[in-house]
Amino acid sequence: MSTVRIIETSFVSVPANAAPQPEPIRLTAMEAQWVVFPLLQHVLLYEGADTDTLPPFDAILQPLQSSLAATLRSGFAPLAGKLVHLEDTGDVALSCSASDSIKFVVAESDADICMLANDEEHDLHVLEKLVPEMDMGELPTPVLSVQATRFEGGLALGVKAHHAVADGRSLWTFVEAWAIACRGETPTAAAVSPSFDRSLVKLPDGEALARSVLRKWAPNLPLATTPPSIVDDRTRFTRRTFTMGTHDIQRLKHQILHLAEPNNTPLLSRPQSTFAAAVALAWTCFARCKPFAMDEDVFLFFLADARRRLDPPVDAGYIGVCLTGCLARLPARELRGERALAAAAAAVQDEVRKMAEDPLAGWDFMRLADTIPMDKVMNVSGSSGFRAYEVADFGWGKPRRTEPVRLNHDGQVALMGARDGHGVQVSVSLLQAAQMNQFKFHFLELLG
Repeated sequence: MSTVRIIETSFVSVPANAAPQPEPIRLTAMEAQWVVFPLLQHVLLYEGADTDTLPPFDAILQPLQSSLAATLRSGFAPLAGKLVHLEDTGDVALSCSASDSIKFVVAESDADICMLANDEEHDLHVLEKLVPEMDMGELPTPVLSVQATRFEGGLALGVKAHHAVADGRSLWTFVEAWAIACRGETPTAAAVSPSFDRSLVKLPDGEALARSVLRKWAPNLPLATTPPSIVDDRTRFTRRTFTMGTHDIQRLKHQILHLAEPNNTPLLSRPQSTFAAAVALAWTCFARCKPFAMDEDVFLFFLADARRRLDPPVDAGYIGVCLTGCLARLPARELRGERALAAAAAAVQDEVRKMAEDPLAGWDFMRLADTIPMDKVMNVSGSSGFRAYEVADFGWGKPRRTEPVRLNHDGQVALMGARDGHGVQVSVSLLQAAQMNQFKFHFLELLG
């Protein structure tokens, strides 16, 4: 069995000229839900064979650390802080002081990075060890740590962030800023400026609402224990990653429009989004690989970025959680019929339309998710719009592969933009290997 061995652990401090936050940043109600579901973690895998510009591992460490410090100085300093419980008020807040730092772990592995970076199936035992260990089950807890792992012929960068402080867009905004600093470049005028101002997200009752969410979902603070079922089950899942190229997506969209024409489906009368098409395909495959009765409802749950939908809109550089939940359902027979892709895409588009009209309707997504049978739900995380490969060039080219480390549910799907810059990467988690084989069969069949 392949191993990962820790070589050393150091800490990258907040630079002296980067002013810490004078007051703790209290979480919004959107963020408070994530206190007991903290882990947001990704691994970036770089193969030496991809480029002749990959420096020796030892020569990479110092630029990575110095550029991380520069990134903190450029407005990301609160990410070096800690998530704390304010006993006097009951709030949970992000606190950053001049003495705070980010843990930087250096490791090495004897695993075959070529297999890790290119195989359809995942070696979860190795992937989970490529992000730093960080116990977030009790406050105070750090909110960000990183790990660089040496391989024969490559390296991995693992990033772990607390999900109550950052959503996917926030994470990739930070990675992009770090990569630009590591390349020694100056951010362009179009680059977003990070903001940690929680007053930008205006929810009714503000801090009082956040406290009520904490009382419901994290009643034992400062303990913030993740439900055991999520921790225990994840190691039993089968994981695979599929990639749709540009032509695959074009054919898929054309097929959806063709299937919608006989019924003149209004939501599909215009070209659908890449997100809707990709999710429709995955949802259809999920319904066909599971033993649902034909009259059973099969659910789709996904989180949508509400930043630009709020009034007033929130800056793209907002480093926090600004997500709202969307829930669709269709009978299994519709997801197994001839028009399944069109029906699924229309349902996704309808949920996106509802979210745009009322972006705060689904902010309390934990309550929403708590009302549906999880064994009948496909849960989508990430976005086809995340440019993970493009933004993660630290000076030696794009990653060969980037993966979310932990998918917690039987039927969870994670999306991100593909390495070619135009396609979509679809990572799938299922409990039974036989169902994963069926998922793959239908995925390839429906793509044509």
